[in-house]
Amino acid sequence: MTEMATPAAEWTLKPGDKIERKELHSAFGGRTQGGIGPSAKTPNVFVFTDPVAGEKHGYYDDWMPDGCFHYSGEGQYGDQRMISGNASILNHQAEGRALRVFQGARGTVTYRGEFVIDQANPWYEADAPETNDGPLRKVIVFRLKPVDTAPKKPATKLGRLLDSAPSPLEELPLERNETEKSFVNPNREPYEAERKEGRLVLAFAEYLTSKGNESCRHRILPDDESRPLFTDLYCEQLGLLVEAKGSVTRENVRMAIGQLADYSRFIDHATRAILLPSQPRKDLLKLAESQGCVVIWPEGKSYASTNPTTLP
Repeated sequence: MTEMATPAAEWTLKPGDKIERKELHSAFGGRTQGGIGPSAKTPNVFVFTDPVAGEKHGYYDDWMPDGCFHYSGEGQYGDQRMISGNASILNHQAEGRALRVFQGARGTVTYRGEFVIDQANPWYEADAPETNDGPLRKVIVFRLKPVDTAPKKPATKLGRLLDSAPSPLEELPLERNETEKSFVNPNREPYEAERKEGRLVLAFAEYLTSKGNESCRHRILPDDESRPLFTDLYCEQLGLLVEAKGSVTRENVRMAIGQLADYSRFIDHATRAILLPSQPRKDLLKLAESQGCVVIWPEGKSYASTNPTTLP
């Protein structure tokens, strides 16, 4: 239903002011529910964000190191598209609308200020789960530049990481339990297979140490990506780049091959290796070999490999 045309109320809110959402919409129009509310009553697009709740589901709506406020678009299921509320953010300047951001989604909300879309780099795509921890899909993330407030230090887990990362490739100790999934879908509990991966990696690292070889892992941030990648293990002395999987299945071997292909673009290595809890069946060994990967698995107190020369 189209809102009735009424005289536009004068905008008087300042950053930090609080207002009941019902009162806001009564005076200025816009949708009373949802995260994005373009108004047919006044030249405004209202954006509502809850960074604490959103971060649990892979939405990092907050200040980022580039000085912009990053805001995830609307659409709870499937890949988000540039329609409806998303299009109203992208086109707010062309349509002569002010873009006003509020913290909170219901009840009393806090005005964070007026923003404009970053014309040079208005939005990017990221991965996040569907509502209720559904499958991963593409989400739209807008870059919003402040008009009447100063940029602030990043407060989300992702924002702090990006702010502190000195380079796109950083060496980390094995004990750091950050994973790609912990940034893309932080609300999801690790599967038992993933916990097995961690134990498998640490045991293999101890074996390498006993042979005089040190291990680490890496955090990678590819150009134009907003979510980091994390390797499982890297041994510089052996030139060994390792991806571990907690169970010996075709799906896991396929996934490990793809991850190693991804990580190997950034890290100097001689060998790409898949670390598994036991020897896989013959066809999976052939699959790994066909893609230039060796396979390693525990054997007694030592380890076996499809290419023993890769082990110390």
